[in-house]
Amino acid sequence: MKPLTFVKQLSVLIMLSLFLVPGGGIAAEKPRYQRTVANYQIPDVTLINQSRQKIKLLELLDTDKPVLVDFIYGTCTTICPILSAGFSNMQRKLGEKSDQLQLISFTIDPEYDTPEVLAEYLEKYQAKPGWDFFTGTREDINKVMHAFDAFVPDKMSHYPVMLLRAPDSDEWVRIYGLIGTAELMHEYQQLLQH
Repeated sequence: MKPLTFVKQLSVLIMLSLFLVPGGGIAAEKPRYQRTVANYQIPDVTLINQSRQKIKLLELLDTDKPVLVDFIYGTCTTICPILSAGFSNMQRKLGEKSDQLQLISFTIDPEYDTPEVLAEYLEKYQAKPGWDFFTGTREDINKVMHAFDAFVPDKMSHYPVMLLRAPDSDEWVRIYGLIGTAELMHEYQQLLQH
């Protein structure tokens, strides 16, 4: 039996996620994610993206685009591929408008996730422009995780969380749990209406 290519593995993951989350093949009474709204104090840190560019986080988030954030790491085989498939699906669904949304992934494993690892990861998920993956010093990454109430002392204890923010807003929609693409698109559309 031949091993599955990455694209086939990703397709299988996406298909499975359709059945495991609301809006997929199996109807669910309650959403499998929790939605809350919060304000966060963004730290003044400089991070490094997949192209080795140094970016000030405060400047990155000072944008006229909606922002969608997650916390992942390159060698994860559990929830990170599902979160990243969600980002990839968002870009695909938005099509030519995908550059109107800023997607940001922060690594929680900066010791391993070099810019080269980040670039390879984004390529694997067929990321389009507008999706950036950031690393930095352990101290700066911890500041970012603490600021967004997403700190984990060990990458193995991480959990699925996404954060959305409308342009010119201080409020972030916090989505805790696994969310399907249809629900994520709904949350995004709701964000744009406010």
